[in-house]
Amino acid sequence: MHQIGVVGLSYRHANVAEVARFAVPRAEVPARLPALRALLKASEILYVGTCNRVEVLYATEDGTPAADLRQQVFHILTGREPAPGEAARVLRAWTGEAAVEHLLLVACGLDSAQTGEHEIAAQLRSAWEDSRAADTCGPILDRLMGEAFGMARRMRRLSAGLDTPSLADLATDRVLQHLDGAQEPVALLGVSAMTRRCAAALHAAHVPLIIVNRTLASAEELAADLSGQALALEAFRLQPPTVSALVLAAGGGTELLDVSALARVKAAAARAPLLVDFGVPPNVEPDTARRTGLSRVGMHELIEAAQSRRLAQLVRLAPVRAAIDERLTRLRTELAVRAIGPRLARLRETFEQMAAAEVARALKGELRTLDARERAQLERLAATLAHRLAHLPLAGLRAAAAHAGSEAVEAFFDGARAPRERAVDGGDTGDL
Repeated sequence: MHQIGVVGLSYRHANVAEVARFAVPRAEVPARLPALRALLKASEILYVGTCNRVEVLYATEDGTPAADLRQQVFHILTGREPAPGEAARVLRAWTGEAAVEHLLLVACGLDSAQTGEHEIAAQLRSAWEDSRAADTCGPILDRLMGEAFGMARRMRRLSAGLDTPSLADLATDRVLQHLDGAQEPVALLGVSAMTRRCAAALHAAHVPLIIVNRTLASAEELAADLSGQALALEAFRLQPPTVSALVLAAGGGTELLDVSALARVKAAAARAPLLVDFGVPPNVEPDTARRTGLSRVGMHELIEAAQSRRLAQLVRLAPVRAAIDERLTRLRTELAVRAIGPRLARLRETFEQMAAAEVARALKGELRTLDARERAQLERLAATLAHRLAHLPLAGLRAAAAHAGSEAVEAFFDGARAPRERAVDGGDTGDL
């Protein structure tokens, strides 16, 4: 695990505006990943961007322990060098097992603003697909993402009897409160995990839906499942239909609706629509909403509402936390042993070669009178003995790698190297 690192920020340590500064528009992510990998000198890399989180997951090029890359990530994502101490203040970094633990917690929704939400797993899968499409994800991160998705599935099984709300549910509640029982149309701008969940809940409440997206085909697909209407974003901007609320969750990094577009939305409505904005950066700037006289609920307000429920939800999801700890223990052993596997194989071969060399020396000297059958028996005995003698240090090294880390393994090989070198200097060609 030592070669894995994560750098990023989320609602836990930063406000929405700070998260937005580091966000990369979804459409630009695949093109920027190779350059990001090169600048970080990583072998594999994955970018995760959600409505309240920006994180970079990476694996080192040569398997060396992952370093703290906050300075580099800050520069790459913002385009400027951080002031002294700024990167450490704004960004968080995890390396080794802590990075893997963080990924599993994120995948299970235990690090989400709305604890236990399921949408984050879909967002992680989308990030993984972007990385695979850009050819920046390899066997290490593929394995880790597989573990993360496996834990997310297990989380859903463990929490099957629990209510696991989402920020989308809080948004839906705000919209339904605003409608106050009226079945008036609601527009959802952008096809994302959040708008899909909002759409499903609003559809269940018999609220007429209008799905708006830059790509009309995507809007039509979701609208067809919900008996709703589909509109292209540009058409909505120029000639908006009557709506009583808008839920916005589209990527792109630019404002979806400016003052003119919002003024047309307000003019077409029977009453001032409510805006619920998941965008990071905002799909509608707070100042733009104020200038047009519209109420806007942004990520900051949704996160504040979610935090009041966080502790109770964490207690209810304690079995998921325990399952993550159990899986981390198993994964620590598996990955540690896999990392030193080639060195263990060479060590076993060294024992066998030393035994074979000693037998060959004896057969040329004091045991040269043995016949072919006796020679073969002696060679088999030496090979078996070498294999058994190698078992103890190999088992010890596996345990050291799993529980004491790579430093303990390196100390063993460094310690073994010195006697070997002295033996070679003294004329003994045996190799350990």
